[in-house]
Amino acid sequence: MSREQILKAIDEEIGKLQQARKLLQSSGGSKLVSGLSSNGRKTRAKRTRSAYARARIAAAQKRRWAKQKKEASAKS
Repeated sequence: MSREQILKAIDEEIGKLQQARKLLQSSGGSKLVSGLSSNGRKTRAKRTRSAYARARIAAAQKRRWAKQKKEASAKS
């Protein structure tokens, strides 16, 4: 690449960055575009679980831990 080609590529990149900056400033400053993450992908709404579902999951995990503990003590 010649010096002129490098400078032209740099100027084009600067122009793209300036356009992106204007777009971000016009949309409220440092806030990200709604519905997009920092890498530009769409974000999903966070799912919540009911108290009943959380209790069932906790009970199942406690049963798994108890089983592991029982098996570990049987081997010793």
